[in-house]
Amino acid sequence: MTVLRRRVSVVPECYSPIAMEAATWTAIGLLAATSLGSLFYLGSRIDALGARLDARMDAQGAELGTRIDALASRLDARIDAQGAELGSRIDALTVKMEDHLRRHAG
Repeated sequence: MTVLRRRVSVVPECYSPIAMEAATWTAIGLLAATSLGSLFYLGSRIDALGARLDARMDAQGAELGTRIDALASRLDARIDAQGAELGSRIDALTVKMEDHLRRHAG
């Protein structure tokens, strides 16, 4: 069996500087377009996630604010009740002390 082989010769005109420059600029343009497209896509995704996160944080802040206000009201009521109780005990001790001082001073 005989295999025919053709000789292909590459001549300098196959790779002309203008054709290579055009291919290079095409590759650079495609790379730049892909990079910018990815950048804008990721930017829009980040903005969307940021908006969702802001909404969730605002909702959680409002909920926590309500809970803190409720706890503050309960704490205020307990402090006022304890203050009134302590005030009445101090008044009772004051009366006893004055009575004691009157008996011994007088």
